[in-house]
Amino acid sequence: MTAPATNIPTIDPEEMLAGIREWVEIESPSDDRDAVNRIADLVEAQCAEFGLVVDRIPGEAGWGDLIRARSPGHDGAAPGLLVLCHYDTVHPIGVKDAENPIRREGDKFYGPGSYDMKAGAYLALYAYRHLARKGERSRLPVTFLFMPDEEVGTPFGRKHIEAEAANAKYALVTEPARDGGRVVLARKGVARFTIRATGRPAHAGVNHEAGRSAIREIARQILEIEAMTDYERGVTLNVGMVAGGTGVNVVPRECRIDVDMRVLTEADGEEMTRRIYALTPHDPDVALEIEGGMNRPPYEMTAESEALFEIARAASREHGLDLRHTTVSGGGSDGNFTAALGVPTLDGMGADGAGAHTLSEHILVSSLKPRAETWVKLFERLE
Repeated sequence: MTAPATNIPTIDPEEMLAGIREWVEIESPSDDRDAVNRIADLVEAQCAEFGLVVDRIPGEAGWGDLIRARSPGHDGAAPGLLVLCHYDTVHPIGVKDAENPIRREGDKFYGPGSYDMKAGAYLALYAYRHLARKGERSRLPVTFLFMPDEEVGTPFGRKHIEAEAANAKYALVTEPARDGGRVVLARKGVARFTIRATGRPAHAGVNHEAGRSAIREIARQILEIEAMTDYERGVTLNVGMVAGGTGVNVVPRECRIDVDMRVLTEADGEEMTRRIYALTPHDPDVALEIEGGMNRPPYEMTAESEALFEIARAASREHGLDLRHTTVSGGGSDGNFTAALGVPTLDGMGADGAGAHTLSEHILVSSLKPRAETWVKLFERLE
């Protein structure tokens, strides 16, 4: 009778959590290049330690560096598995010591960037290393991309994602799980616009009638823009920032707004962009300047992405995790880029938890092992 195998490595959630904590300890807001590069230093070293071949691509236009890590022997030319991650966060330096200190409370592990998405990125990397520890390798060649600028729309990293996607058979995205552990098969497209009004300044008391208020003009434009929201179509427009004026006793010459737009389809994106650019001043003596457009295309569900999900779901059921998927997520991710290029994409493959972009951000430690086990099986089986 053959003796049972011994010393087979197991997935250790405490070991995984220790690695996640190390990443979360390095705060990395998108607009702080030095901070982002500190986490890049750690990721670069760990990717090499875990058996990947690493290239570090210097950031442009003030962004941090990008890490590309491939399985040995993979030059990116053969059809492979693309794993998309980011290590920048929305939180400024200091949140880990004040508003959301790093700590564990029962099943919850708190800290800025823990849920979105340092836990998911580390989880996928850990699963790759676990496979190597078992003496096995991924069936498809693997490329990990770690973005320094995802939280601001990936202006630098996008071209690198699209270049890798050209030869990708599948894309897996380590964004956090949604709504109690659900993965993501569709996301809204995202657009950003800046609209500036230029009027005519005047003294508010002496010759108010000579002025042309840029703030008044923008106030009327805000009502018109937000009235374009159509919940039935999944179209939303939000004026999230307003700035204008120089003094309370001056008719304001300038005012600016920043607009966020979300759409479900490419056609809606094109239509709504045309409507934004068709805006005209209510006051003919005030000039409007409009710039911006779509920065993430819609990520629409396809038969191929559903088939990829079913593979992941079948694998997860073997260890008691019954994966589900959302109908659509309103937030964009780097998965929007791969999906728009026709690559079957499975998003939301990171840790379960809650509080993305808030001061209560946390992951559920209990989600780490079953989700890592799913990653291991996908590395083993996707072909």
